[in-house]
Amino acid sequence: MTWIIGIYSIQFLILIVLIIGSWFIWDHRFKTKHGRQVPKGFIRTNEISIDPITNKRLVVYFNPESGERFYKEEDKN
Repeated sequence: MTWIIGIYSIQFLILIVLIIGSWFIWDHRFKTKHGRQVPKGFIRTNEISIDPITNKRLVVYFNPESGERFYKEEDKN
């Protein structure tokens, strides 16, 4: 009976580690893909995205070498 509790405990701990790890990975991945300074090698596209949480307009930039996208906050003019 104790080995069953041990197996469930190990599975629960693995689940918690995966949830916490994925939270930090997702957060880090998203934050590196937008900002105010456009990295070198990125070109502007005609695409504009609106962040549903902050209602900020984001201009999409594209790097043809790597295929990455970058979202720059549009300046308020």
